[in-house]
Amino acid sequence: MNDTGPKHPVRGGIQWVTREWLAAHLNDAGLIVIDCRQNSHAYFTDHIPGAIHLHEGLLRMHIGRMPVCWIPAEAAQVLFRTLGLAQDRPIVVYSEGRPKNAAAATAGDGLEAAFVAYTLVRFGCRRVMILDGGLLQWRTEGGLLAQDYGETSPSAFMVEMPIELVIGYEECVRIKDRPEVILLDTRPTAWYEGPGPWRRSGHIPGAVNLPATLLLDPDNATLLKSETDIRSILADREITPDKTIICSCGTGRTATSVFLILKWYLGYPDVVMYEGGFTEWVSHEDNKTVTGTLPR
Repeated sequence: MNDTGPKHPVRGGIQWVTREWLAAHLNDAGLIVIDCRQNSHAYFTDHIPGAIHLHEGLLRMHIGRMPVCWIPAEAAQVLFRTLGLAQDRPIVVYSEGRPKNAAAATAGDGLEAAFVAYTLVRFGCRRVMILDGGLLQWRTEGGLLAQDYGETSPSAFMVEMPIELVIGYEECVRIKDRPEVILLDTRPTAWYEGPGPWRRSGHIPGAVNLPATLLLDPDNATLLKSETDIRSILADREITPDKTIICSCGTGRTATSVFLILKWYLGYPDVVMYEGGFTEWVSHEDNKTVTGTLPR
C-alpha cells in the first residue's frame, strides 16, 4: 500500500438506507448525497435533488508498476476538501445499474457506489451510507428527480487511514493458505476459470470464486439480495464468520462490494481487502496461476 496518511482504527463504517429513509432525510442539515454514475451526462439528465457528482476514476491512478492504485492520501485530502466532505458528516452514495439497452462503455455497472463508499471510509469518512437499490429503486418508487446541480463548499477534511481494512501483497502471500483464512476472488466466473484481460489466465492459487454480482439482485446491481439469500450463498462456499476473509478481484473494485457486505451488512469480524488483486499477483513473474473451477 502506498498511502502515507495517519493510521487509525475504523470508527463508523457503512450502512445501507432505503429510498424511504433518504426521502425523509434529504433536507437534513449537513447531509451530502453523491451521485457516482460513470456517465456525467446521466447526472445532467436527472439526479436526486441536491446530489453532487463524483466520478470513481478520480480515486485511482497508475503508481510505479501498478496501473490501478488508490490515490495517495495527500491527493485524497485535496479531493475530499474540494467536495466539502468531513469525517463525521453524513454521506449517502448512489449509482444505477446499467439498463439492458445501454452501452457498457457509457453507463456503468451499478458497482460504483460500493467502490466509492469503500474509498470514503478508507480515507477516514465515518458516516457513509449506500442507497440500497440505487437510482433505479428511487425512480421506481416515485422519488423526486432534479436537473439543478448540487453545490459544494470547501472543508478542512483530514485523511485518517483505518489500519485494519487493507493488507498488502506480502501479507496476503504470508497468510492466504492458512486453514483459518479464505481468499475470495470476486471476479466473474469466466475470468476466474480462464482468460481475462490479464497476461495470464485463471486465479491466485487457493482463491475461492464468489462473483460480487451473486450477492446482488440480478435485475438491479445496486440492490442487495435478502440477508437470508446472502447467508445461504456464503454457507454453500463455507465462507463463515469464524474465518479470516481476504476479499480480492482483478483491481480491487468489485471486491469492495463483497467486502462491505461481509464486514458491515453481516458483521463478519475479520474481513480485509487485498486491493492489488490478480493484477498485482501476475506482475510478479514467478507467481503461479490456476485455471479451471477448483481453487488449486
